Amino acid sequence: MRKEWDRVAGRRAQMMEETRAKLIRAARTAFAEKGYAAASMDDLTAEAGLTRGALYHNFGDKKGLLQAVIEQIDAEMAARLAVIGERASHPWRGLLDEYRAYIEMALEPEIQRILLLDGPAVLGDPSRWPSQNACLAETTRRIRILVEDGAIPPVDAEAAARLLNGASLHAALWVAASDAPEATLGKALEAFRRLAEGLARA
Repeated sequence: MRKEWDRVAGRRAQMMEETRAKLIRAARTAFAEKGYAAASMDDLTAEAGLTRGALYHNFGDKKGLLQAVIEQIDAEMAARLAVIGERASHPWRGLLDEYRAYIEMALEPEIQRILLLDGPAVLGDPSRWPSQNACLAETTRRIRILVEDGAIPPVDAEAAARLLNGASLHAALWVAASDAPEATLGKALEAFRRLAEGLARA
């Protein structure tokens, strides 16, 4: 009897995960193509072959669905950035390469619209999002190791991490909102390079 109950519970959990994945996939497409405000919940649930009830059950509301989409995009970006950082010949250079790539991602239509334009408008200050807090903690850890290893001059790791994270985030937001994003990207990257490289100078 217990085995049967476990099997049913496992199947139910799998179905719930599949439902969530369908809704996130449909919402991600709708938010990228139409924007959050114009995306219809009826249309995206129909696209997923589900009902509004499934959306409310899994995410609470449209805002909760946007949060889930952003978390998925954030995770994908983090994985891409990790690969970029690992390619560098030096850990400090790898960290700066990741920040550069993050700012450049502001040109990608999906990231630009969902993460950098609609996300802050609906969910508030992105510097307070869980993903940003996790990034801050990881950057602080990496800078502390760089200082301990003598790779960069002594600096308060948390302070440096907050400045680098804040600068890169606001640079990306600036690029996304710009009327001339590619030109803005060039200016943002140059200014960020000068700011970040100053930390490596004694």
